[in-house]
Amino acid sequence: MSRSVFLRTPFLNGNNPELKRKEIQKYFHTTLDCYERLFETLRSDEAYYIKPISLRHPLIFYFGHTATFYINKLILAGLISERINPKFESMFAVGVDEMSWDDLDSTHYNWPTVQAVREYRNAMRTRIDQLIMQMPLVLPITWESSWWPILMGIEHERIHLETSSVLIRQHALEFVQPHADWKACQKSTQAPQNQMIPVAAGTVTLNKNKNDCEYYGWDNEFGLHQINIPAFQASKYLVTNQEFLAFIEARGYQTEKYWQEEGRSWQKFTQAMHPVFWIRKGEDWYLRIMTEEIPMPWDWPVEVNYHEAKAFCNWKAAITAQSIRLPTEDEWYRLYDVGQLSEVSSDVPANSNLHLDHYASSCPVTEFKHGEFFDVVGNVWQWTETPIYPFPGFDVHPLYDDFTTPTFDGQHNLIKGGSWISCGDESLRSARYAFRRHFFQHAGFRYVISEALATQTSSSYETDKLLSEYAEFHYGDIYFNVPNFSKALAEIAIAALGDRPKRRALDLGCASGRATFELAHAFESVTGVDFSARFIGQGVQLAQHGVLRYVLTDEGDLVSYKESTLVGLGLERVKDKVEFYQGDACNLRPILTGYDLILAANLIDRLYDPAKLLNNIHTRINPSGLLLIASPYTWLVEHTKKESWVGGFKRDGESFTTLDGLKEILGKYFRLIQGPQAVPFVIRETKRKFQHTLSEVTIWEKIS
Repeated sequence: MSRSVFLRTPFLNGNNPELKRKEIQKYFHTTLDCYERLFETLRSDEAYYIKPISLRHPLIFYFGHTATFYINKLILAGLISERINPKFESMFAVGVDEMSWDDLDSTHYNWPTVQAVREYRNAMRTRIDQLIMQMPLVLPITWESSWWPILMGIEHERIHLETSSVLIRQHALEFVQPHADWKACQKSTQAPQNQMIPVAAGTVTLNKNKNDCEYYGWDNEFGLHQINIPAFQASKYLVTNQEFLAFIEARGYQTEKYWQEEGRSWQKFTQAMHPVFWIRKGEDWYLRIMTEEIPMPWDWPVEVNYHEAKAFCNWKAAITAQSIRLPTEDEWYRLYDVGQLSEVSSDVPANSNLHLDHYASSCPVTEFKHGEFFDVVGNVWQWTETPIYPFPGFDVHPLYDDFTTPTFDGQHNLIKGGSWISCGDESLRSARYAFRRHFFQHAGFRYVISEALATQTSSSYETDKLLSEYAEFHYGDIYFNVPNFSKALAEIAIAALGDRPKRRALDLGCASGRATFELAHAFESVTGVDFSARFIGQGVQLAQHGVLRYVLTDEGDLVSYKESTLVGLGLERVKDKVEFYQGDACNLRPILTGYDLILAANLIDRLYDPAKLLNNIHTRINPSGLLLIASPYTWLVEHTKKESWVGGFKRDGESFTTLDGLKEILGKYFRLIQGPQAVPFVIRETKRKFQHTLSEVTIWEKIS
């Protein structure tokens, strides 16, 4: 392989569609060629079927996977209508995510021959090449363009170029062989002494727009992200093998206090005592690179997983009495900016060990300087303290809705900067790739000194079906032109108050809390109370973090990923006026009193003793204050024993409605001033199934 320039990811703008078509065609073919040459490092067909590690498929899967990905995505996009090999396109469709270091995959697969997969790849190449040459092309290419899935397939293969190289590196030496196109660096000398360099405070801004972007991007890269970063210090060099050796010799792997709980569990299970690519032969250390073992190059960056990098930082902090940790994702962006870096040039080799421009391995940490630092990008990926999370406005691409979302679990940390084999999108500043913390990649780390905590942004999506339905009910889309129910009730209540005081309000049975926020537009403070801590958690999440993410069922196992924000809902300015508490409406705490308004929405027919609430609610409301009750009066014995129903039954042979019951109980302390009024609401169950309900609203004024 030439060490000049491996073709870069295409620029998506331009004014000559035919030149762009040829550029993408060349990008497609050079990517396929490079990927196939990588597999030429396997010594025999047998090497394709022996797992390099037990947690992943054998390499025959990855050889076929990237080819079937093109066909499966283009079928999904409607750009092609006929499959090449349905069996292959099913067998090679889904890979293995390392759920845990001890989650062994023992499934047996009847894999096809290597030659059969080669033939499939050739057939795929011809099919896609024809599509590229025939499909209309309008510039710029955007997220919604019919050309996006073609770029998606190419960038997907470039990701697997790297991850497959890691598996080859983990394969037994008997199954791999040197290759003229994959030559490792031959340089090594004495490792430099690391030192700390100050980084001034600054602002990090990311703003990749899916409808106007210069380069292809994966879903997690899009959105506006801006943050102020306080000053910190960062190590001039990546941590070298030499520097990491001191941690090993200090019995760092055996000292539990340096390891977080998850890391210690991994270390105990694996019995790791040194990095996985290190090999001890007598008194000497060797390093396993992709196809060979070499004497330890002490000035190359150490390659470890997050747990090992974190333990090293904890050890370093202990022996220096300094606040040493891994950098955050945002601190890495500051290093990129202060290093005055830019994207790799399209026609000259990168000033970094990146994009296969120089070596098929790491190299000395002193070779590529970026401002006062070395290897801000390239050589090896750099672990960060930051679990991956979505930027505001995150959306999944409909053709690959599970590219990132499975990693929004707090267990996948971001790696930044790329390695020697990172190319295409992986080499861009905007690239955001995350792996499980026990995962091995061509990844190392540098460390920082900072008194600022490495804050973590919540990335979890609510997946409980009921909670997700309520999140959508409160904060999601409008269906069938029916206004948002919680907002409508708040507006009705505020209008009914007129000139009455609006100091404090209680949203009783607040569920996910939308009405609590909406009432805060008019009130000085609003308290939301619900029996379910899980429901309240959604309101708390919005108040604290400004964003709520959840998963909606579309059909069967198919889902949609949704995001609601306080800013998008126009509720940002009221977040400091709301508070949420768990409580029993039939047994409220004494402190919950002195309200000018109490709103009880769809509550009374879900209480075990509604009369107990109704008989005492006047003690919670100020004179002339209002009580708004909304309910569809859906009395069910699983919620309320029949003898405790307020209405909905025969009394003395006559129908006794819930409104009759409300008048009977509340009439001692309230007068009905408005209603009954039917207010509709819609709850989405699936993409094609909805509940449409009418809730009866009555408003009661407390008699002075």
